[in-house]
Amino acid sequence: MIHQGLTWDHPRGTVALAAAAEKAAADGKPVVAWSKQPLEGFESHPIADLAARFDLLVLDHPHIGEAVAADCLRPLEDLFTEAEIEAWKAETVGPAMASYEWANKHYALPLDVATQVMAYRPNLVEAPPQTFDAVVRLAETVPVAVSISGPHAICTFFSISVALGEEPGGEDLVSDATASEALALLARLAAKAPPGTATMNPINLLETMATSDAIALVPHVYGYVNYARPAKGRKAVRFADAPVATTGGRHGSVLGGTGIAITRRATPDPALLDHLRWLMAPETQSTFIPDHEGQPSARSAWRSAKVNAAAGDFYKATFATVEDAWVRPRHAGYIAFQTDGSAILRETLIDGRDPATTIARLRERWRQSLPRTPETSP
Repeated sequence: MIHQGLTWDHPRGTVALAAAAEKAAADGKPVVAWSKQPLEGFESHPIADLAARFDLLVLDHPHIGEAVAADCLRPLEDLFTEAEIEAWKAETVGPAMASYEWANKHYALPLDVATQVMAYRPNLVEAPPQTFDAVVRLAETVPVAVSISGPHAICTFFSISVALGEEPGGEDLVSDATASEALALLARLAAKAPPGTATMNPINLLETMATSDAIALVPHVYGYVNYARPAKGRKAVRFADAPVATTGGRHGSVLGGTGIAITRRATPDPALLDHLRWLMAPETQSTFIPDHEGQPSARSAWRSAKVNAAAGDFYKATFATVEDAWVRPRHAGYIAFQTDGSAILRETLIDGRDPATTIARLRERWRQSLPRTPETSP
């Protein structure tokens, strides 16, 4: 049986999966045919709609609550052994495996791990700044962009809040003091950012960095190992841990990455489950995945000298940040809040809206998104 899968349209999301499917077919065990959707669809398209049309979905963890509420994904516990799931927990870098857990069940295999890290051009920035203050000073002399397009405005706001010592949540989302400080930092950087960068998603920001001198540094952007590797027509982009508020503080960052979920539509046979086991195997994660433009999830791959040597030390340089990354909320109303909250923040950063009003609007929209019944909570 050939299962239908949907992933996202970028080499990091497609090349390794397609190559693995081709390998399985060449071995006489065709198991999956992959389709792809744009990054924006991956970030916001309703999961229930996609699950009705595909057997496998590549998704990110904030969609889990929505998917469970719609009962459109199969828990991994129904398909794999407890020992396998525990092994994946132990082998996966950072909180990636835990991010797909909801109500004591897991709903995706963390194939790929990313988090918001710092990206810079080494020929334009002598050394990556370590603190927020150093980032602000650098923005006075070189072009520094902030990632605030689409859902990334709220993610960057959250990353800064975490670095300031507060993980968002509860009824208030973040305190007045943290929200005000995070907004003030974003506003200072956004005011200095190169024209046009406010509408660039992470891929566009990194592509611009790699092909021009228009951006020298982005303090918080989802890391893409593809831009750390040498490529014809592209300059080297280097990556570093996200900045801290104070020396020795936490590298505030919001976890990203992707997992493979199995939908209720699917009839998972042994061949499919074995294929997924192979994709998650440490050997595959340390060889096949990075050899085919993927960004592995296994801690052993992130720590591998060979994998790092081929990727400009991307993994080594950002390891501390991913290990300490913050997992976004996953309740059923979160995705809509992420979209609306980002729009509220952009209005302030681009149009100069009043920060106090912005914080109040964020809180109101956050509270509207929160689950009100026990069964919808993790």
